[in-house]
Formats: sequence, structure tokens, C-alpha cells
Amino acid sequence: MRRSKPGIFWGVTGSVLLVDAFTKVVAVDRLIPAYLPRPLWGEGLRLTLVYNPGAAFGLHLGAQSRWIFIALTIVALLVLGRLYLETPLVDRLRTLALALVSGGALGNLLDRLKSGRGVVDFIDVGVGDWRWPTFNVADIAVTSGAFLLALVLWRADTAEEQSSAAQASALAAVPADAPADAPTVVSDAASTAASDPSSLGVAG
Repeated sequence: MRRSKPGIFWGVTGSVLLVDAFTKVVAVDRLIPAYLPRPLWGEGLRLTLVYNPGAAFGLHLGAQSRWIFIALTIVALLVLGRLYLETPLVDRLRTLALALVSGGALGNLLDRLKSGRGVVDFIDVGVGDWRWPTFNVADIAVTSGAFLLALVLWRADTAEEQSSAAQASALAAVPADAPADAPTVVSDAASTAASDPSSLGVAG
């Protein structure tokens, strides 16, 4: 049985929060002292405990960074909540994307609320002296969810454009002396064309 929209959202959000919190606890407990790289898979993948008082990629806004990013995260969560409420029940992919971003954002928000030291990061990847900014499970969830959400919204925009084009094409085909009920017939034809492009002879 397929899971419902609330089931997907809260299940994924909760899972991200739990995994993120657990891995951070282990990192703080085992990766002592901080800032000391520990090779896990050569130098390509290392575990390095760091505390990030700013945002992703080392973005820092001065002494008030902690509170600024807390406020920005809360605003972002409100926006995500609105997007969730506007998401159709059948759109599970969009629900999944919103859940990933929300879970990751909440995970890092809890870090900022708990301590002024900043967010706990520990995954260190790179080649030689070129290192990607250290990150955590919450960052992975936010990044993957953001990419997935962008894809879902792009697909929705594309489908809407195709539907509008199909309706315009159908309306353009109506003769000038068409009967009065032609708009209804054309509307039905346009709907069919939007859902089945092959009916217009443009698909494979």
C-alpha cells in the first residue's frame, strides 16, 4: 500500500532528524580532538570534527551569525510548510523533496539552538589540498532535497507550458463559422491533447 502524503513527509523528516542527530553525537564523542583529520578511505574521504558557526560553505556574517541563520532557517521552514500545504496529495515526489529539505534544516537548526559553537560537521571529502567544505547528514538531505524539488517544479512548469500550447493550438484550429458549442468541444480536445500528446501526432 502506498504511503499517504503526511506519512511520507513526517516519516522522511523524522528519519533525517534521527540519523543526523545520531551521527553528530557519535562524531562529537569519537572524533576527539576536533579539527584533526582521520582518513576513512584514503585522503578522498576523511572524518574531521568541526564546528561551523556560519552557514554552508563557510558563509559567516559576523558576531551575530548564529541568530541571523536561526531566523533565516525559521523563515525557510515556514516557506517549506506553505509549499507542503499546497502540494497535491498525489504528488509524492514533491512531498519527499520537501521532507528532505525540512529534515535537514531542522537538524542544523537544533545544533544552532543548542550551542553557540555552531553546527557539527564531520564529513570531509576532497583530493589533496582541495577539500570540499566539511558537511553532515543534514546538509546531504538539504542538498538532495533541493535538487529534487527544483526538478519537480521544473517538470510542473514544463507540463503547464505544454498544456497551454495544446489549448492554443486547438483553439487556432476552430473555423470562423464554427457552431456555438465549439469552444466546449475544443476545450475537451485540448485537455485530451495535454494529457496525450500523441493525439496531436507530435509524439514518437
